[in-house]
Amino acid sequence: MAKQMTMGVIVGNRGFFPSHLATSGRLEMVAALEAKGIKPIVLTPEETAHGAVETYEDAKKCADLFKKHAAEIDGVIITLPNFGEERGLADALRLANLQVPVLIQATPDHAAKMTIAFRRDSFCGKMSICNNLKQYGIPYSLTRLHTEAPDSAEFSADLEWFSAVCRIVRGLKNVRFGAIGARPTAFNTVRYSEKLLERSGITVETLDLSEVMGRIGRMNDTDDAAQQKLASIKKYIPVGDTPDAALMKMAKLGAVIDQWMSASELTVSAVQCWTSLEEFLGIVPCTVMSMMSENLIPSACEVDILGTLSMYALTLASETPSALLDWNNNYGDNPDKAVCFHCSNLPKHFFNEGVKMDFQQIIAGTVGKENTHGTLDGTVKAGAMSFARFSTDDFAGQITGYVGEGAFTNDPLQTFGGAGVVEIPKMQELLRFICESGFEHHVAANFSTTAASVHEAANKYLGWKMHWHR
Repeated sequence: MAKQMTMGVIVGNRGFFPSHLATSGRLEMVAALEAKGIKPIVLTPEETAHGAVETYEDAKKCADLFKKHAAEIDGVIITLPNFGEERGLADALRLANLQVPVLIQATPDHAAKMTIAFRRDSFCGKMSICNNLKQYGIPYSLTRLHTEAPDSAEFSADLEWFSAVCRIVRGLKNVRFGAIGARPTAFNTVRYSEKLLERSGITVETLDLSEVMGRIGRMNDTDDAAQQKLASIKKYIPVGDTPDAALMKMAKLGAVIDQWMSASELTVSAVQCWTSLEEFLGIVPCTVMSMMSENLIPSACEVDILGTLSMYALTLASETPSALLDWNNNYGDNPDKAVCFHCSNLPKHFFNEGVKMDFQQIIAGTVGKENTHGTLDGTVKAGAMSFARFSTDDFAGQITGYVGEGAFTNDPLQTFGGAGVVEIPKMQELLRFICESGFEHHVAANFSTTAASVHEAANKYLGWKMHWHR
């Protein structure tokens, strides 16, 4: 279900410009937000002149209003129906101190209405408020066009983009991640710094696999939690030839993870997917993880916490499931195409029809087919996609990342697991950047065009060093 967005609105007005524009501009902005299903929090004409912010007293009233709704406000929109009083607008943000994204919108002048009665000058006023916010140290976002009417298609698109930015920033504020099991010894690539994540408000809670195994061992087949999860698994995916015993193990694993995440108030997870679970429990956790990702609570394999973070940012932006994939193979001799693959725990949302439960062919050669039931096998569907990857740079003491967009294609691919062909413009440049920068081989993907929102949120509001592949 889409999140109900709430925006604080600050209406700008400068007294010697036509004040009736502030009155109409406030109504136009409120109407534009409500048309997108966004709840506005804004001063009324009874509280300040025209419901706008001009003086320091107005700024205090606006800040008090915003503080009362601080728990629900996702972002703030400054609307400039005329030049606007730059100090009052900046003071309102400073006094409210919401620490949320800010979008600055300026309404365009009409070439036939440039007399003193209708001239706006918001084109110029936008530069002044941006200058003041720079002085105040308050980060802000801009519409793609310098001036956009609230009822324009351009502003409607910018509202969607900005809403995604707000969801990412709020969603990653004081979020708690679950790391289930130790990093596989062979995967130095998924090392990360908990301390750098903590500095950004991201906490990691750990659960040893011995505790998982112990809790599964104490759970009876007839327990409600196990039976409910078993029913959910059978409803989620065709189980094919998967033995009943393996399905019950998956159900208990899923129930244990659900209980731990609920009790620990965790949002997303990363799991040691091999090979301890296969050797000592006799299944792969892929289906359980796929179900979590499908329900917008991403779960990454190989205890890749930064992979989960990458998935979650895209999920927050698009409000659709994300997957973690390997940049895995070239595709023929096309330099802009590659095969993205995992073996697989991809959410069902990613597949063409015909996806089914199967066994993990790679690990089966080591631990036996009978111990590897539970993967999802199918072909990734075609469609526009965004990709993202975050990493902790311990040497520089910062979180870094990259984002971009491309598309999954309908190119034929005969393989196993979850795989699709992706086409990305200038892909060789991207691959060179990944290798030269030392990024991991895992990348998060999402069926959306949300790279711009992820970049804006991570770079501008979270303070992470980002690369945008364009």
